[in-house]
Amino acid sequence: MKKVLISIIFLIAACSVFGQKQKINYLTTFDDKLFHFGFTIGMNTLDFNVVNYNPIGENTEFDLYSNPDYLVDLENGNDTKIRSDVATLIPGFTVGIVTSLRLTKDFNLRFLPGLSFGERQLTFNMPVKDINSYDEDLSFYTIRSTFLDFPLLIKYKARRINNDRPYVVFGGAYRQDISRTAQEDLIKLKSGGFYAEVGGGWDHYFAFFRFSVEAKFSFGLNNQLGDLPEPTQRLYYAQSIKDLRSKIFTLSFHFE
Repeated sequence: MKKVLISIIFLIAACSVFGQKQKINYLTTFDDKLFHFGFTIGMNTLDFNVVNYNPIGENTEFDLYSNPDYLVDLENGNDTKIRSDVATLIPGFTVGIVTSLRLTKDFNLRFLPGLSFGERQLTFNMPVKDINSYDEDLSFYTIRSTFLDFPLLIKYKARRINNDRPYVVFGGAYRQDISRTAQEDLIKLKSGGFYAEVGGGWDHYFAFFRFSVEAKFSFGLNNQLGDLPEPTQRLYYAQSIKDLRSKIFTLSFHFE
């Protein structure tokens, strides 16, 4: 019993000593700098918010005579509803540069130009016949994108807790798709578009740099559906879509 009591007293004393040990705070003047720079890497998933014409005849530009294969290709000749959506999210990759301007004690203006790679699969309720594909049993059409990203964000930082500091970001972005698209692409997209962005993250201060984990959602503000493909393709896949807006989720790792 005496040994147990001595062990408990020793354990309490040890905890008291460690509890009184002062935690080292790194980079205490980091947030006081007017400018600082860094780089970012991350993962993304590209998505679409799809609005279909229901039925396709609601599209005033749809002409049955210019789509001779339309009724033949439908599974049911009386069904005039062609529907599409993004069924599977495919991971992509993002790299960029961080430029941050201190506005106030808690606010920063951040410009993060970068490059994003990703793809989306538009799934249709009928077989997809694409003259560029040898597979005649596909139910989806793949759209690959390479974006030049130009986000401009406001960062609001909460109170620092030792070497950690949570924050939120909000703002806008412009993205330019530089991937090459041919005239015979089944679904053509516009090359550029504006986005509203909102997200949050967590800063951690190390001895020589600050590391941040950030999750961000981007909502497209423009209809990204482009012109119709060449008549060598079936036109009604694109004509069945009324509105096509991009949605992007990005998980980033910043090093500053």
